[in-house]
Amino acid sequence: MLNIADTLHRWCREARPFALATVVDVTGSAPLPIGTSVAVDEDGNAVGSISGGCVEGAVYDLCMQVLSDRGAPQRARFGYSDNDAFAVGLTCGGELDVLVQRIDPATQQHLAAALANVVQGRPTAVAQVVAGPRDLIGSTLSVLADGSGSYGTLDGGPTDQLVAEEARALLWAGRTTRVTAGGNGDGCPEQLTVLVHVAASRPRMLIFGAVDFAAALSQAGHFLGYRVTVCDARPAFATPARFPYADEVVADWPHRYLAQTAVDSRTAVCVLTHDAKFDIPLLQLALDLPVGYVGAMGSRRTHDERLHLLSEADVSEDQLAGLHSPIGLDLGARTPEETAISITAEIIAHTNQGTGLPLSQATGPIHRPLPQRSPTTTGRRPTRRHRNIWPVEVAPSQTRQ
Repeated sequence: MLNIADTLHRWCREARPFALATVVDVTGSAPLPIGTSVAVDEDGNAVGSISGGCVEGAVYDLCMQVLSDRGAPQRARFGYSDNDAFAVGLTCGGELDVLVQRIDPATQQHLAAALANVVQGRPTAVAQVVAGPRDLIGSTLSVLADGSGSYGTLDGGPTDQLVAEEARALLWAGRTTRVTAGGNGDGCPEQLTVLVHVAASRPRMLIFGAVDFAAALSQAGHFLGYRVTVCDARPAFATPARFPYADEVVADWPHRYLAQTAVDSRTAVCVLTHDAKFDIPLLQLALDLPVGYVGAMGSRRTHDERLHLLSEADVSEDQLAGLHSPIGLDLGARTPEETAISITAEIIAHTNQGTGLPLSQATGPIHRPLPQRSPTTTGRRPTRRHRNIWPVEVAPSQTRQ
């Protein structure tokens, strides 16, 4: 539904009821992904597309029927037909499951608020029940990235909390997908399938230092869904060929690149250079930005010297407490690949406030509620005036891929 958020937001402001047809499952080849929607208002005005034209007419008719009947949501399946490839179906060979429901803005005010946040560019997730108990199908609730809670309700009980947790996790990852919740003793007695619509970019992983460890870490970060950037001041080493899993490879001084790129509370900063002329100005800046994680590689001796230099550079004790150094969890890692797992394990544990202990040594539920996170804000400059930034005598050319 977020693909047509502008129009839906306007219709909600005008208290205009509409039918919403959403792709909730895709099998095989299909032109558009799950979460894509078409909407039709009571005057017959339509917006959006779910198939590039193949089944739009049939979906439009179904929307008008749901608006007229004011009944329960309806589910329809459209697919390729061997007998008549040009009948209602997908000639590309795939199949679509579409959920059509009537939306009345007067009774679903939380949806209007969620759409307003999307239009204003705020990270937002809307959870929509697409399978489960009949009285819950089509129900929605929304969550914001600022951790301010959930809006709307499914059953007014534990189901709300469970689905909100799933939505919040996917919002953090910046991914629209279906999830299954409940039915297994976690407070929600009946199993639900929920489509979580997410309006948010992927979280960023900024890796500084074009070394072997960076190659392995960029692959691990890519696997976890991060948008990965590798940055190094040496153009000969900062090349896309060396980092095929990175979304971006930058040749620039690390602290200069960090000062002008966009970061937020989901950003992980990993400093692998263990070279003071790069590390100190970079960490001095990183520890003063609203990022989620800052880690630096090096021996314990390097760590102690680094803390001394950062203190001399006017970095406070509170800021130093936020530095993960030496970077990673103690997994006994030796190879670049093992070290990448160690680092990403620490990022995951820090993000979710996990203990890092083996589950066999922990108590309580394995899947705990996600911590309330600080607002996802964009920052390009530090929040205080820096002193003692190390001087840069050489300014290598900047190359972005």
